[in-house]
Amino acid sequence: MEINNYHLTYCTNIHPGEHWHEVFANLQQYIPELKAQLGWDKPFGIGLRLANVATHELLESETLANFQAWLQQNNLYVFTLNGFPYGGFHFSVVKDKVYAPDWTKPERLEYTLRLARILAPLLPDGVEGSISTLPLSYKPWFKNNKSDLSSVTVSATDNLVQVVAELVRIKEATGKILHLGLEPEPDGLIENGAEVVQYFKEYLIPIGSSYLAKELQISETDAKTLILEHVRVCYDTCHFAVEYENPVFVVKQFQEEGIKISKIQISAALQVNLPKDVEQISTLKRKLQTFAESTYLHQAIARKADGEMGHYSDLDVALADFEGAEEWRVHFHVPIFIRDYEGLQSTQDDIIDVLDLLKKDNFCTHLEIETYTWEVLPSSMKLDLLASIRREYEWILSFL
Repeated sequence: MEINNYHLTYCTNIHPGEHWHEVFANLQQYIPELKAQLGWDKPFGIGLRLANVATHELLESETLANFQAWLQQNNLYVFTLNGFPYGGFHFSVVKDKVYAPDWTKPERLEYTLRLARILAPLLPDGVEGSISTLPLSYKPWFKNNKSDLSSVTVSATDNLVQVVAELVRIKEATGKILHLGLEPEPDGLIENGAEVVQYFKEYLIPIGSSYLAKELQISETDAKTLILEHVRVCYDTCHFAVEYENPVFVVKQFQEEGIKISKIQISAALQVNLPKDVEQISTLKRKLQTFAESTYLHQAIARKADGEMGHYSDLDVALADFEGAEEWRVHFHVPIFIRDYEGLQSTQDDIIDVLDLLKKDNFCTHLEIETYTWEVLPSSMKLDLLASIRREYEWILSFL
């Protein structure tokens, strides 16, 4: 939906299904009913997640044209795609496999090119299109050989800039602007604001400018402009909150470097402020243990009394060192309308800060609710899925 010049949706990665017929069945089941329950009679936006296999199927025969017809019949439109998970994302152990194939692999390049070729014809005239993608690769894969990080970053960038060239061609052919959104998260090869800036300055802009200048027969100055137009940042409010990032500082930092925000993924992380009482700490630890599930990565960062940050690859690892911090933040997407939960908190305040900043400085028009963990939430937090999605919309709309 478009409200006050923002396009708001929820990401359909919350629904299981890798094949197109499964994806489409979920859209048919949930989207029209959600639109009706929200009382929205204007065009209603969709944030589409497509696995690799679905991109092949959607480009076969008349499938894409049939989907376009269904969108028109139901007054719906697609303006953003989630291109982070390549394969299975439900009912299996995902963990670090969500990063595979990473941006060094041709499979990631070809998959993302297909996403662009799907989004371009679906995108309404006058609306930009965004595709979120992983932050190149996964740092722990290279923890025993950090010298590999630079070569991995170069290799990943070589593939990434080929997508930029395709997005430039799409704009020239259709007039439509599509952009990739690199999505920093803990333990990603790019995981915070400072690393975003470093990547753009030291890798993306120099490598990309040289490549595009030759590929498109343009100046390196014009090439840099195209890179900053078509490669942006997907600002996931959960991820940046886990990193204890100040959104005002981060957005200002990006703007000073000419780095744009492709879309804002609205999500809340778990937050735990540890009391002094040993018994209360033990109780909180037991409650947090219920979130240590086996499907997704739940990276955790602890803030200690001296200000030092402790990084943990997953929640079960963090719990072994639970008592040694003042505050914990955990990469577990919890419902955005819940601020407090049985002694635990969420980083809902960070979402509010981002939305307040957005209203003062219109730095992004794409907003995507992304609570994909409904299946693995503790049972006491689980609600009817459609009702939960509606509540998340209503909570966001109260701020817009």
